[in-house]
Amino acid sequence: MAPSIQALFPSRRIFGPALTVRVPGEDDSALIEALSIAAPGEVIVVDRCGDLRHACFGAVMAQAAHERRVAGVVVDGFVTDRAALLALGLPVWCRGRSPITTRNRRLSGEVGGLITCGGVRVGKGDIILADESGVVVLDPAQAGQLADTALQMQRDETDILRRLKAGETLKQITAQAQPPDGPWPQRRRRSFP
Repeated sequence: MAPSIQALFPSRRIFGPALTVRVPGEDDSALIEALSIAAPGEVIVVDRCGDLRHACFGAVMAQAAHERRVAGVVVDGFVTDRAALLALGLPVWCRGRSPITTRNRRLSGEVGGLITCGGVRVGKGDIILADESGVVVLDPAQAGQLADTALQMQRDETDILRRLKAGETLKQITAQAQPPDGPWPQRRRRSFP
């Protein structure tokens, strides 16, 4: 998702199936519905339909999510009541905070449909992975293979860090990982006045 969707708790990580919610404008009735049916371990993913004024998620919504034991919440928009969210400890990713909130208008919205969040299409059941770096949406059919690849990348990075601490230079380490078509192309040095 867009890098501007950031964690309120940088040290938290979540992984789980998406429960998608479309919350247009100032009407949060669909989010109220989603928080009444959410299953434990699901990640509530909220499409704010471009609204960059109203916060749809705060202390009351967070308590409802906590009671349903959701894994976390991703909002393509704003939240409110930061202190209450921090005190509760529910992992939340959002674009920022706003003092202006949504209301239960019972006019529009949708739960469980195909939405857009952070510039990415998300369907109910897609796998959400979120940490201090941001939010990723995975196809459930590919999640296992992608997890294996990510774990190997982590092991490789740990080895690189170990080698750097042992005195090797990054150039020495990366020289062993040349592309299959030969050494890295040499660039001509430019001199600046």
